[in-house]
Amino acid sequence: MAHRIAVIGAPSLIGREILRCLAETSLAGAEMVALAAGRAAGAEISWGEKAVLKTRDVARFDFAGTTIAIFACDAKLAAVEVPRAAAAGAMAIDLSGHFHLEPDVPLVVAGVNDAALAKAQKRRIIACPLPASLILAMVLKPLHEAAGIRRVVAATYQPASGAGKEGMDELWSQTRGIFVNDNPEAQYFTKQIAFNVIPHIDRFMADGATREEWALGVETRKLLGPDIQVAASCVRVPVMLGLGMALNIAFDRPINERDAREVLRKSPGISLLDRRDDGGYASPAEIVGEDMVYVSRIRRDATLPEGLSLWAVGDDVRLGAALNAARIAEAVARG
Repeated sequence: MAHRIAVIGAPSLIGREILRCLAETSLAGAEMVALAAGRAAGAEISWGEKAVLKTRDVARFDFAGTTIAIFACDAKLAAVEVPRAAAAGAMAIDLSGHFHLEPDVPLVVAGVNDAALAKAQKRRIIACPLPASLILAMVLKPLHEAAGIRRVVAATYQPASGAGKEGMDELWSQTRGIFVNDNPEAQYFTKQIAFNVIPHIDRFMADGATREEWALGVETRKLLGPDIQVAASCVRVPVMLGLGMALNIAFDRPINERDAREVLRKSPGISLLDRRDDGGYASPAEIVGEDMVYVSRIRRDATLPEGLSLWAVGDDVRLGAALNAARIAEAVARG
């Protein structure tokens, strides 16, 4: 069966990466449609080695005959267009976050909870988690299966790419401006991002947490189990690409550093780089474009009988968003 795949938000940072990831899968021969809203329609985007797609207006697009629709757009647009695509018979894969907590919409990380895909048949919508939640789930799943996780304290260090092209442009322009004595002006971010860190991602909630911090806990429980407690602090850092996180994990059963390393070493999608010497760990700049989560600095928490601390990094755009969507699309196409 020939597949027709639509990527909504194709001109965006994540949309373009989704197309690159799809071109590397068994869906490379599918009919591909690039869609966007407003002025983004009309942009030309590379597909595969030679083809060029001209972006069409999603509001005028008829989803009939479309097998899979991948939404790399904002939540406002997804709220309108995802149900329309699903009603036309497409399986909608949504990265906007609009549907991620609805009980009858599966939240899926390929390789972590693939069985949840079966729940998508009713509404024909599959949600992808935040990049931070995806990277966290990939690290926690094998450890949770080995020793049971009770609580996680997570500090995430999130790059400008998490705010899209606008965020990356602001980091670049501010950094360049500082070197020529220009006063950096915050336009997209709430404060200067160049040579600074901002403890604020997404809007603040009534309890003082940001929505990103709240969602990290809620999505982790939906992906891995309702009993895992997550305390998160999410920080924007002056890095273009690559998301890092420092984790402190409390387990239900004893697990030592050696056993944790062995569990992670055998886990799909995890690369262990954990030497106790200068440079014996992974950093965001080194893992851009990679398909793995890199785990380093595994060590015992002296304050907890069953506790470990570790460091993890992953490419937030490719691994944390685009590759997951492409792998889910491949699974849907296989049936």
